[in-house]
Amino acid sequence: MDYIRVTKDNIEKEHICCAISNNKDVQVASKKAWLSDRFEEGLVFLKSTERGKCFIEYIPAEFAWNPIDAEGYMYIDCLWVSGSFKGHGYSNDLLAACIADSREQGKKGLCILSSAKKKPFLADPKFLKYKGFSVCDEADNGIQLWFLPFAPDTPVPKFKDCAVHPHIDEPGYVLYYTSQCPFNAKYVPIVEETAKAHGIPFHAIHLESREAAQSAPTPVTTYALFFNGAYVTNEQMNDAKFLKLVERG
Repeated sequence: MDYIRVTKDNIEKEHICCAISNNKDVQVASKKAWLSDRFEEGLVFLKSTERGKCFIEYIPAEFAWNPIDAEGYMYIDCLWVSGSFKGHGYSNDLLAACIADSREQGKKGLCILSSAKKKPFLADPKFLKYKGFSVCDEADNGIQLWFLPFAPDTPVPKFKDCAVHPHIDEPGYVLYYTSQCPFNAKYVPIVEETAKAHGIPFHAIHLESREAAQSAPTPVTTYALFFNGAYVTNEQMNDAKFLKLVERG
């Protein structure tokens, strides 16, 4: 497998793997705009040259859009290999490239979000354990921070206080999200309209800056849904999934 690094110079012509290829699609435009604003902060988006979902996205932890304290670490936004790409060692390739790059930059190690059991849109804990990662912090909602230090006695990353006990005071359904996930550009408005049509209290909070994301009341900022103050899920939803969730109470 050959890989290519997406940069500000080639992003307009490159397929970004996790959304459709038409640059005029709101999902693609949203994601590419978000990526473009991060490149100067050290964000790396490494993808297969083949079309499909096979990529890794990482950034110095100080610039991560998550409430973590991990100075000197590299934070992996997403490591995604799916469909026909699974089972060929591509995850190993992408992670190895990230490790090599991070070591060259003098980073202390890597960190990434996961959970005790696999959750949608989060790294697989079995894979992380196999690659030498371990849990360094855990929030009340089961979201865990995993890390891979490059040397013994390296300071351990942790969640910021605002994210350890995910809870908010606002009633009804409240969604915190960023533009890091391209699907939010399409599906958040759909859920908003669905909630309005069915008289369901719903408030979407778009985290539009790193500072806002790093102060969020949830470890997962790409998509974090609350109901009556309690954290519910990080799984992106369409109208049908949202209504089923509401029906279950």
